[in-house]
Amino acid sequence: MDPYLNEWLNLVIRFAHLVTGIAWIGASFYFVWLDNHLETPPQEKADKGIGGDLWAIHGGGFYEVAKYKLAPPKIPTTLHWFKWEAYTTWITGFLLLSLMFYVGAESYLIDKRVADLSQMQAILLGIGSIVVGVGIYEFLVRTKLRNHGIILGLILIVVATALSYGLTQIFSARGAYIHMGAIIGTIMAGNVFFGIMPSQRALVKAVEEGKAPDPAYGLNAKVRSTHNTYTTLPILFIMISNHYPMTFNHSANWLILIAIILITAAVRQYFVLRHFGKQKPLILVASIIATIVLAVSIAPRKVEISAEQQQQVVTNAQVTQIIEQRCGTCHAEQPTDDIFTIAPAGIVFSDIETIKQWAPRIQARVIDAKDMPFMNKTQMTDEERTNLAIWLAKLK
Repeated sequence: MDPYLNEWLNLVIRFAHLVTGIAWIGASFYFVWLDNHLETPPQEKADKGIGGDLWAIHGGGFYEVAKYKLAPPKIPTTLHWFKWEAYTTWITGFLLLSLMFYVGAESYLIDKRVADLSQMQAILLGIGSIVVGVGIYEFLVRTKLRNHGIILGLILIVVATALSYGLTQIFSARGAYIHMGAIIGTIMAGNVFFGIMPSQRALVKAVEEGKAPDPAYGLNAKVRSTHNTYTTLPILFIMISNHYPMTFNHSANWLILIAIILITAAVRQYFVLRHFGKQKPLILVASIIATIVLAVSIAPRKVEISAEQQQQVVTNAQVTQIIEQRCGTCHAEQPTDDIFTIAPAGIVFSDIETIKQWAPRIQARVIDAKDMPFMNKTQMTDEERTNLAIWLAKLK
């Protein structure tokens, strides 16, 4: 695919994915908040079957919201459904996944240092992992385990851990994280398609036919909606994880991912309880402490320059040559890389002064994290990294 066309497709699809994701998650957050803030209605409303109501003010107007215990006596002429936010988020997400990690499998998904895969093998494994992950979830959530939230949750954590580990054994670190996100995102969209929407249609149909709605429909939708609530923050992290290599470029990246999923789910639990009026600050404090512990434990070891190496002379000319040869294919005014036709993040190494300008970034990404050059595409050697480290140390 033409690199310029690829960039525009990436921009348009990513922007659409972001907008629809905001609409979906925003609606999810709002309805969880709304459900947890409903108050006991006055008797005249209770007599009409209303189970809770709420008054709010926003945008210069007052709003009165009421929720029926099960369903109204008849369906109103206009009934708003919330489904397309979920579907369009999944569609744009899958298009973006296909464009970046399937069309561009050789650059983003396949890491020869992990597994020597062909493009087709990588694509099939990627799609297969999504099918397996979603299939396991759908099987479990359709059993009686759905009535035992804690047990089901523990089983799902074990499954997620196994998937996380397995993905990091076949894909690039970025590819593994994104596919874990694709599994969770597909489960979330599947909860809407397979659980929430059928339950809502059944409720509407029962009211239209003058029958008493089966409460099981509402309970089924509630279970799946609750699952989506606790996966919103983990999925948001995975969406931006590509920008933070200190998480995915670690040897225990699969375990780090699970730790972040648990931490973000715990943060969501804090806010859910807060909606109920239950203040549990220890959950939030524990999440913050866990994040700090995680950050400290995975911090890359600082490269120590020995006394002998400190005596070694690394000239500006040597540094410029290394940067031009190993980094200049992407970080140049006119990149020659087959994928990155514009310098990533706008970072251009045009001379020794611009190299010095970005010295802290070079230290963090090339020396400490070693995630640059991108999947070591230009095959920077350990000796070259050491020479850069010596030169950078003398700049400080």
